[in-house]
Amino acid sequence: MPTIATEGQFRFVVYTRENEFEPPHVHVFVGSEHSCRIELNNAQFMDQPPAGYHRRILEAYRKHAEAIRKTWDAIHQR
Repeated sequence: MPTIATEGQFRFVVYTRENEFEPPHVHVFVGSEHSCRIELNNAQFMDQPPAGYHRRILEAYRKHAEAIRKTWDAIHQR
């Protein structure tokens, strides 16, 4: 599960094994804790982010969205 981007305390990870039925998404870690997932097609949270982090996670994600999507597509070939 490669880390695609790190922005401050946030780490964006694409898992190499995902279920076929799940939409393209990235896993977000705050520090060392898995906190939520973001769907790549619409930049919406798939899980509730930790309280007080919603805006900051999305800001960090937007900076790296293109690289995250390219990596997800390369890994999953969809």
